[in-house]
Amino acid sequence: MFAGLPELGISNGEDLKETLTNCTEPLKAIDQFQTENGILLPTLQSALPFLDLHGTPRLEFHQSVFDELRDKLMERVATIAEGKDEERYGKLEELLEKSFPLVKMPSIQPVVMQVLKHLPKVPEKKLKLVMADKELYKVCAVEVKRQIWQDNQALFGDEVSPLLKQYIVEKEAALFSSDLSILHNFFSPSPKARRQGEVVLKLTQMIGKNVKLYDMVLQFLRTLFLRTRNVHYCTLRAELLMSLHDLDISEICSVDPCHKFTWCLDACIREKFVDAKRARELQGFLDGVKKGQEQVLGDLSMILCDPFACNTLVLSTVRNLQELLSQDALPRDSPDLMLLLRMLSLGQGAWDMIDSQVFKEPRLELEVVTRFLPAMLSVVVDDYTFTVEQKLPSEEKTSLTYPTALPDAFNKYLQENRVACEIGLYYTLHIAKQRNKNALQRLLPALVETHNEMAFGDIFLHLLTGHLTLLSDEFGTEEFCSAVFDGFLLYSDPLLSTLLKHLFVAITASSLLGNDATSLAHLYLGSFSHSSLQILSSSVRLDGERHCTAIFRSGLWLGHSGTFRDLSRRHSCVVFAVCFGSLSCWKVNLHFRSVHLSFDPDWSPSPCC
Repeated sequence: MFAGLPELGISNGEDLKETLTNCTEPLKAIDQFQTENGILLPTLQSALPFLDLHGTPRLEFHQSVFDELRDKLMERVATIAEGKDEERYGKLEELLEKSFPLVKMPSIQPVVMQVLKHLPKVPEKKLKLVMADKELYKVCAVEVKRQIWQDNQALFGDEVSPLLKQYIVEKEAALFSSDLSILHNFFSPSPKARRQGEVVLKLTQMIGKNVKLYDMVLQFLRTLFLRTRNVHYCTLRAELLMSLHDLDISEICSVDPCHKFTWCLDACIREKFVDAKRARELQGFLDGVKKGQEQVLGDLSMILCDPFACNTLVLSTVRNLQELLSQDALPRDSPDLMLLLRMLSLGQGAWDMIDSQVFKEPRLELEVVTRFLPAMLSVVVDDYTFTVEQKLPSEEKTSLTYPTALPDAFNKYLQENRVACEIGLYYTLHIAKQRNKNALQRLLPALVETHNEMAFGDIFLHLLTGHLTLLSDEFGTEEFCSAVFDGFLLYSDPLLSTLLKHLFVAITASSLLGNDATSLAHLYLGSFSHSSLQILSSSVRLDGERHCTAIFRSGLWLGHSGTFRDLSRRHSCVVFAVCFGSLSCWKVNLHFRSVHLSFDPDWSPSPCC
């Protein structure tokens, strides 16, 4: 407790113990010790006996004086550090040398930490002592830790790693949030609101104005993105830069070559649209990458790979295509559209670029513009034509039927090209948002086979299930259910667990919006081609009571076991969901874990209630 006092020539408890052990007159020895180590003010000598008469212990008096002096000293340290005196840091270093031996004393430690905090460059010897002592390292200010971290990447990585994991968990949790609707989804929060998240604020504080620490975090993000392919690390890269921008940390923003590009793109994300003016600015930044600086394309590609950036670019692309259609113009004639495709291509190629370390813009396939986009526009024209036909008077109508097949080029590039696939998926979302049942039934089967199974990614399924809540009335028709479930959602067994998570979220969201969640649950989980599944779904009570034995006791399971067994091999997850997941799932918080479901043909259920 009193470590370090002897080094400063101040007596401690051990000195008093030795004095009392060796003295012949203890009272005189105590009086002399108090005189030598007390507050040496002549005017105070007469006041101390007066305090004794009032029963005030000397310890209490000295402690109150000590606390007052300590607070004044800490204020003085802050004042010196904020001043303009050229010798201010020399004074602080001198004070540090005198006080550091007492750093282990709880009462003196705040003063030492205050001095360390305000020194722009703490002596290396002192930093090593702080780093070696876990207790000192824990209590020292983040300003001191920055000086330790910049020369200890492993230690900094240990501090940052939990935050990065937390960030990914939060992003993935947002994708399965029950607070889902067409008005509130993963992309609803504004960029500035997202930057107020705990992880981004902590990382910003840890970095401060230290360029070296900022570079370390960016390297961590590149490495993790390369290792996991998780695009949320790209989001964090952009959010971190813009958080430093919000705080006007020019020391970092001025040296990051992506700053102005990210700033402009952030404004586009806020508006969810890339207008002509900002498109020219973004193109200027891309065209301004000079020879020998191509490595910056790696960071630019990560920023464009951010799902929020990609969402904005594709929404702008779909909107641009609609405008071209109204103007009878070709896609290749639109400079803004070509820029959007260029940025999409750069973002989609981020992982390949960082992995190969070949920093060169990926070349957009010309046929995406000359074949895929015209094919997609032909689908839009078919839909417009049919819609206009339906609005004509009955005597003017023809026998036109809604087309079911898609152009070969459309299907081909959905499977072979990342940019084309992304545009096709967002066009599907656009159709669902418009509640266009016919067009949706036409498009969904084509999404079964897409480039790298992008149609079964969490972000697209999150948006699609939210949009499908708008079409709850359409689930009453067998044709629409067959297109949604048999034609798309239930096509791929390995992805059923992920699909069911999104379906449960949609059911929960529908209930929160005031819709009939019971009906939607039956429609989502009971609209299958086999009668056993329909009976099973309709037999489960959705009134909040956890009873499912009626199915088993009624003999429905056993009565249909022969035909049910074959279908269960394919839809085992769905059967599980129908039996157990639909029990008022919108009234409880579901926590999904990775579960492997296998079907035993010889298994028979026992009553569970």
